Amino acid sequence: MTDFMGIVARARIRTSDKNWAEAAELWEEVTAANPVNGDYWARLGEARFGARDYAGAREAWEKVLRLGLRETGLAEDDVTPLMPGEVAWRIACCDAAAGDREAAVAGLQVALDRGMRDPARVKSQEHWQALLDDERIRGMAGVIDSDSMTRDEGWRYDLAFLAREIKRVAYAPFALQPEAEFDRAVAELDAAIPVLTDSRIIVGMMKLVRYLDDGHAFVQWPKDDKELSRVFPVDMFLFSEGLYVIGAGSGCEHLLGAKVEKIGALTVDEAMAALDPIMTRDNEHWLTFMFPALVRCPALLRALGIDDALTVSLPDGTVTEVRLETSSDKVQLDRYPPGWVALTDTVISGDGVTVPRPLHLRNRELPFWFEYLPRDDLVYFQFNAVRDHPAESFAAFCDRLFGFIEGRGVGRLVIDLRWNPGGNTLLSQRLLHHLIASKLLSRRGALFVIIGRLTASAAQNTATAIERETCAIFVGEPTASRPNFIGERIDFELPYSKVQANVADLLWQTSWPDDHRTWTAPDIYAPPTFEAYRRNEDPALDAILSIREHVPG
Repeated sequence: MTDFMGIVARARIRTSDKNWAEAAELWEEVTAANPVNGDYWARLGEARFGARDYAGAREAWEKVLRLGLRETGLAEDDVTPLMPGEVAWRIACCDAAAGDREAAVAGLQVALDRGMRDPARVKSQEHWQALLDDERIRGMAGVIDSDSMTRDEGWRYDLAFLAREIKRVAYAPFALQPEAEFDRAVAELDAAIPVLTDSRIIVGMMKLVRYLDDGHAFVQWPKDDKELSRVFPVDMFLFSEGLYVIGAGSGCEHLLGAKVEKIGALTVDEAMAALDPIMTRDNEHWLTFMFPALVRCPALLRALGIDDALTVSLPDGTVTEVRLETSSDKVQLDRYPPGWVALTDTVISGDGVTVPRPLHLRNRELPFWFEYLPRDDLVYFQFNAVRDHPAESFAAFCDRLFGFIEGRGVGRLVIDLRWNPGGNTLLSQRLLHHLIASKLLSRRGALFVIIGRLTASAAQNTATAIERETCAIFVGEPTASRPNFIGERIDFELPYSKVQANVADLLWQTSWPDDHRTWTAPDIYAPPTFEAYRRNEDPALDAILSIREHVPG
């Protein structure tokens, strides 16, 4: 077929236009000429389904299930990875659309067994509406009539649903805990439900995902529960010197810079040990970020039997116990609510001048930005989230950044990943390609990467790829993820309580298979200290700027 790629191009146009009948004819030509490419069969399945040829679509998707494919979502707004469970779901949808109830029930079970994400979508998929009276389908999809349930029945249903999803979806559900021990914990929680408060049941559920070896796993309060979600109006950070208040809401400004000595009757170390059973992690360093966030939640502390009073050492040396009124303010990773004050904005120099924030704390709400420091022959690039900005895609930003570097002949680049919790790993490829192609940054000592306790998920993948493909020098503190880690966001909701949960089903192996490191460690260790923070200094960037000698390595 001399015009094969032309047919593929025309088939894609017809698919984009949702001209399903013509698209199906073209994809049939494509698969006839190349029957070994699963991507083409997936396009044929999509087109036949759109043309209401459900038997033909099923046949195409069966081919995909055998061959596999590399594409993610098919539609422009669909980014669902077409892994085996998703392909099996599409086969079940063909049976449901064709009105074959028994085949649809069996197909849905196959999809679940193969790891289909979000079975609750059965409720909103049009071809399944006529089948929702089937208790088998309702059971698989978690469709319930909560009004007919007692409180204990509802919580027990949710617990069973959570346990099922952990076993069904988690990449390695029993990596750190034997299945028998997990089942015993589920049974004990089930038996205790009548005597537990809702918050203690949720804490019990949190403990079930603790041993998945998955830093993305979580169980959280229901989205609309305003009471359980209330927090102390202070932000805290765990420095090498201890736990300090670095931000405060209205009425708590006097606590800025205070050191937290105790939470209830527990020292900070004892409190961290008490929270350990509910803190999922890829490594222990992640807990230095998670712990200060969790101790701001009094409902969580009380559910663990911890008094929510805080004993603090104020900046003037006074030690006092405080009981804070809770707030509905949501403290974002990158910004405070209106009316809050940051410690970094109160720093005054000896001559009475306000000391500006260090670079790494200036624009954290932006996913990416850079500044040129001509005196140091250096570009500082802060990469806070692996996602696009509405005004500029990350790919376009990378083109602009490296155009600036090459045009100016800049000698050094600093990529600051310390506050980057992740996003879409695929977007980092443009950055990696520029780094590999850059002759200016190919020598040791020209490229630096700052990492820290929030460098996780897609940001960890970015750091791992940079480490693998360049001669970058890493500075700061350990990352929050491993170079190879289990992780993915597949949020789901428990049917009765509306508790939010996540269990990851992917092993990201961005490094080599034999890389079993706990984290990416810095070449130059420069952890955050309170002494530097309260002066608006940055130990990590200062360590880079102090490098003047060109010593071996």
